[in-house]
Amino acid sequence: MNQKYSVQVPELGITFSTGSIAALANGAVNVAVGETNVFVTACVAQTMKPGQDFFPLTVDYREKYAAAGRFPGGYFKREGRPSEKEILTSRLCDRPCRPLFPEGFLNEVQIIGQLMSADQLNEADIPMVNGASAALAISDIPWAGPIAAVRVAEIDGQFLANPTIEQMYSSSLDLIYVGNEKDMLMIEGSADQIPEDRFIEALAFGHQAIQPIIRAIKELVALCGKPKSTFALVGATPEARAIIERVVPAERLASAIFGFEKQVRSNNVKALKTEAKTALLAELGEGKFTDVDLNVVFEDLQYKAYRQTVLARGVRADGRSATALRPISSEVGVLPRVHGSAIFQRGDTQSIVLTTLGPTKEAQDLDALTGGAKSKSFILHYNFPPFSVGETGRFGSPGRREVGHGALAERSLVPILPPEDVFPYSIRVVSEIMSSNGSTSMASICGGCLSLMDAGVPIIAPVAGISCGLMTEMASDGSITKWTTITDILGEEDHFGDMDFKLAGTTKGITGFQLDLKINGLPFEIAKTAIHQAREARVEILRTMIAAIPAPRNDLSKYAPRIQTIQIDPEKIGLLIGPGGKTIRRITETTGAQIDIADDDSGKIFIYSNNGEAMARAIKEIDSLCGGGSGGGGGGTPIEVGKLYRGVVKGTKEFGAFVECTPGKEGLVHISELADFRVRRTEDVCKVGDEMWVKCIGIDEKTGKVRLSRKAALKEMEAQKQQGDQPAAEAAPTA
Repeated sequence: MNQKYSVQVPELGITFSTGSIAALANGAVNVAVGETNVFVTACVAQTMKPGQDFFPLTVDYREKYAAAGRFPGGYFKREGRPSEKEILTSRLCDRPCRPLFPEGFLNEVQIIGQLMSADQLNEADIPMVNGASAALAISDIPWAGPIAAVRVAEIDGQFLANPTIEQMYSSSLDLIYVGNEKDMLMIEGSADQIPEDRFIEALAFGHQAIQPIIRAIKELVALCGKPKSTFALVGATPEARAIIERVVPAERLASAIFGFEKQVRSNNVKALKTEAKTALLAELGEGKFTDVDLNVVFEDLQYKAYRQTVLARGVRADGRSATALRPISSEVGVLPRVHGSAIFQRGDTQSIVLTTLGPTKEAQDLDALTGGAKSKSFILHYNFPPFSVGETGRFGSPGRREVGHGALAERSLVPILPPEDVFPYSIRVVSEIMSSNGSTSMASICGGCLSLMDAGVPIIAPVAGISCGLMTEMASDGSITKWTTITDILGEEDHFGDMDFKLAGTTKGITGFQLDLKINGLPFEIAKTAIHQAREARVEILRTMIAAIPAPRNDLSKYAPRIQTIQIDPEKIGLLIGPGGKTIRRITETTGAQIDIADDDSGKIFIYSNNGEAMARAIKEIDSLCGGGSGGGGGGTPIEVGKLYRGVVKGTKEFGAFVECTPGKEGLVHISELADFRVRRTEDVCKVGDEMWVKCIGIDEKTGKVRLSRKAALKEMEAQKQQGDQPAAEAAPTA
């Protein structure tokens, strides 16, 4: 887009432009990378809702199908509810932007990003984050930016900033790094068991890579940035604060929190809050204070209480040291009928995780405009019902948080899954959070790994996840003067702390990670400490998991579909499919097995069934049709039209019997061809294992389907008998 102002980042091929489009927005910037364009706006509400005590920041990213020259799918030719990719991109942008707004600033801010053009070479998520940074930076909205984002790949041992979609297929690392000039703000991604020291090198590389972007945004601000507006900040009145702090001094609040379980802590704080409100009513009177006063002061009091003891003595609310884990328990095989199941519990956090195995055709189709992959055969879904925190609330379709947590757990487990040519199944893992008090996404990873092992999935290595938190003291200029990293954070330590650094991996290295901050930046010294601290905790968790199940089970659940792989001539794939899928559908319906054809035109066929007879029948059907399939019993002598055969009944259906005429070759005797009288049930004439004389009365040229007739065979044999001839027929096939 040609606009009034434009700056470039030649090192990364990024262009920021603004000044001619969406002039009424507080900030509006177009970000171009190649021919991928993302247009981002930032707007602020001028007033607040009465009684508001939270910051309503909303970030929405949307992909327009026109950007890729496509029509939306479905009946309504209009974009609808956001896809999983759009939700994850919105969250990716929200998390680093949120902590940089002033404390007490509660006016609603809305950031909207739209994919306007997609070249299928460059991803749009990184431009979205950089566009939001630029739009906020040039606007009059108070915000402590700019920030910048890059994606870091590792290809052939070398780090690369902002790789193309095609290059990412060769990368062993997918790191999204967001930071400012000095510190990191947010990271997210996955890796192929990258060692901790190498991971730290990748973070340092990402930090250097974002500096040209930050300089470009500052240049754009110098060209056209608006003066920052002044907004009223929300806080408690001095009178209300003084009364509350007198009624509930720090020592009293600390004694209500420390040494108690979650529910008791919560009830104790509620009781103190009620007491403080009574004092406010008595001393100030009705209408002289609001719930905002009460909530703001109690947030401050708890913020200090949860930090002071940790920073002074390294002791936390539940009595643990800074690096101690809560009690952990693991159990597998907890539910019948399911293919794999596990319960993982760490303190109050508990997850039941289920694994389901299915044919490759059950893979999830992806309809994103960018990203390359068109489907995925491993899916992890995370559910967070309100009862998990002892509350009532909305219960239905997943929210953004559930989508984000599920995506984190999913990408952390993908690196240890077996290749599809070794284990050609689609896999779905569902994590049901039963109880929550910190790091349920990490519990989903641990439980998910146990559930996969219980299902017999031959994973490369067990994976565990843990979250590290941070408590800091800061000087008036915002610099950190004292800090302590804490392992396995509670829900309250997440809320009142400064960091939630989630790290998952094996004993060999890291597979998944996500960092969220509530401060304006994380120094590298603290990040390194947390990374190594998380490894020690991860190894300890893995020991407890391996005690529950040392290795994947050797056999699949009896309820899981078995798989047989056979090879046919690739040129006969069309014959197997048949017109409109008629042939493969017939085989599936008559045998009860599911059949998938490899997408690579190799002629590899996957047959799924938990019934041995159905599996064998499907293999023979395919072999009879296509010939020579490995595992299908050999090619066999072809059946010829007009010949008599002494065959063996291999299966019966309501519409007829399947008879094997020569080894591995069979056909269908329709119920109308079983006798010269009306047959009500196939079993009235024959059963599996019976020998039967049949005559081939036809072979479909397109499908190769063989039609047999017992009625015609008996008629011909009777005629030959009257002439004194012996039946000219093939012998029954051997078993």
